[in-house]
Amino acid sequence: MEGSGEQPGLQPPHPGDHRIRDGDFVVLKREDVFKAVQVQRRKKVTFEKQWFYLDNVIGHSYGTTFEVTNGGSLQPKKKKEEPTSETKEAGTDNRNIIDDGKSQKLTQDDIKALKDKGIKGEEIVQQLIENSTTFRDKTEFAQDKYIKKKKKKYEAIITVVKPSTRILSIMYYAREPGKINHMRYDTLAQMLTLGNIRAGNKMIVMETCAGLVLGAMMERMGGFGSIIQLYPGGGPVRAATACFGFPESFLSGLYEFPLNKVDSLLNGTFSAEMLSSEPKDSPLVEERNGMLEEKQASEQENEDSMAEAPESNHPEEQETMEIVSQDPEFKEPEEKGSRKDYIQEKQRRQEEQRKRHLEAAALLSERNADGLIVASRFHPTPLLLSLLHFVAPSRPFVVYCQYKEPLLECYTKLRERGGVINLRLSETWLRNYQVLPDRSHPKLLMSGGGGYLLSGFTVAMDNLKAEPSLKSSASTLELHKTEEPAAKKRKCPDSDS
Repeated sequence: MEGSGEQPGLQPPHPGDHRIRDGDFVVLKREDVFKAVQVQRRKKVTFEKQWFYLDNVIGHSYGTTFEVTNGGSLQPKKKKEEPTSETKEAGTDNRNIIDDGKSQKLTQDDIKALKDKGIKGEEIVQQLIENSTTFRDKTEFAQDKYIKKKKKKYEAIITVVKPSTRILSIMYYAREPGKINHMRYDTLAQMLTLGNIRAGNKMIVMETCAGLVLGAMMERMGGFGSIIQLYPGGGPVRAATACFGFPESFLSGLYEFPLNKVDSLLNGTFSAEMLSSEPKDSPLVEERNGMLEEKQASEQENEDSMAEAPESNHPEEQETMEIVSQDPEFKEPEEKGSRKDYIQEKQRRQEEQRKRHLEAAALLSERNADGLIVASRFHPTPLLLSLLHFVAPSRPFVVYCQYKEPLLECYTKLRERGGVINLRLSETWLRNYQVLPDRSHPKLLMSGGGGYLLSGFTVAMDNLKAEPSLKSSASTLELHKTEEPAAKKRKCPDSDS
């Protein structure tokens, strides 16, 4: 019945995409707090000090709001009109209200007894209002603030939304900004715009932001075009990319190439034997190691928790994502059968990885990429100077760094090197506003910075070297520009006298 109410023109291309299915990646939302999880039956999820199962969300539309009931079950919450009877009577100011802790008649034992009886949070909030001796003396704004505070504490309301670049970037920046190099979501939007990310492009990306930048590019390209990801270490970390829940068609245009083989590719000494000679691990093991690195990094980033995510201070909420791999190959060899089959499967995956590396090397060797995106924790100068060789002329490039000084050095090196135009070093300024009747104002808390961007366009450098006549004419023109006219030389001493 719910599907019949949908407008045909607003439906996604695939009929089931607007419905939550088993195995989908979703984002749980409560107030301004987000958490990415994978929907699995009988899988306990802990979010905001609440535990529940996601079985009942399967089949519902994205954006549905659920209420946590007894036993950890989620039930769709029906929309009700907000009762206004308790807010009709309000005081003129709060000067006579004394916070002595005696205004509430209900004790903690009474509230616990109400919870044990199975009374919903909405009814508990109503009883708290009725048993408060100072509620009617508060101003209307203070009453709204009181109700909102109590609802947040006693009502377990959760909304299931579809993952997107904006939601995931807000989630990471609020809870674990160190994983994405403190890249704010408006800075990521600027990167996608300045880099001209669109369908059909051939893009190069080097990022150490848990795969968030890569996922944002894949979302904007819509599965059309190709992306070559350069990664340091044993394998690419794509924890955030997995949260997008892209279909298999999106992954067909995604290639990866080790960063330590870029120099050999530029020098022309790269060969297939170089890939076979290095120690090879299964891509699954590499991804597993990447997830382990992400978990270790999250333990080190606890002190960076932001005000927008107060729940990250609790040990049970340190993990942003509860991702269980869909691939059964993560099981130990003893669980999958004979060790021989496991070794054969591992060799097959290693061979597939080697083929993908060779395909990525062939794409890079064409040196006609449509853009370059760099957002890593490494110094940007050597990365950019090496990777610009793979970008075609008249194409954009964007470099992100948390600090300004490395990008200033990169800016200077690019000006000395040449081959680029329209260099621009920028920083975006962001402040959130509260928009409410009679009390709209900027929020008191705002982020101190979202990082810096260095952007520009590539131009061809071979023309002057190839044509001696052009080089000589250019030097003559430059000489005329720098030489001062003789008439002007004679006028200067006269003006001094």
